[in-house]
Amino acid sequence: MLDIGWSELLVIGVVALIVVGPKDLPRLFRTLGRFTGKAKGMAREFSRAMNDAADEAGVKDLSDSVGSLRKATSAKAMGLDALDKAAKSFEGFDPTSETGKLSKERAEQAAKIRDHAAKKAQARLDREAAEKAAAEAGPDASETAPEAVAAVESEKPKATES
Repeated sequence: MLDIGWSELLVIGVVALIVVGPKDLPRLFRTLGRFTGKAKGMAREFSRAMNDAADEAGVKDLSDSVGSLRKATSAKAMGLDALDKAAKSFEGFDPTSETGKLSKERAEQAAKIRDHAAKKAQARLDREAAEKAAAEAGPDASETAPEAVAAVESEKPKATES
């Protein structure tokens, strides 16, 4: 509280004994004790009155909701601490390592698959467009519509026999 040690208390006691005298010293300590007790009581009453006023104003409910809001938005509650940990593990990524080589191979394979799928899709769209044109031309269509269908048919992948 006041951070007074035993040696300081002894010096204060000796000075009080000399200044006040041994006859009036007990009365002085009694008066000092009553004063200290009244001051503590007033501080306690003031604190209690402030807490009651805060409760009436709803500050306690507000502080509870702020506390729950802080808990809800904390990085740990949202899982961001795990995300930060994962991000830090990627900071030391070495592309020359075995994992880096596998990652590069997989990226190349994925690009090949995408290119092949795009070619297949374009061939299918071309074939469907030619078939639609042939269907719109009707039975009296000229030679160009069957030729377009035949050209698209030749581009169809052949089924392999197993």
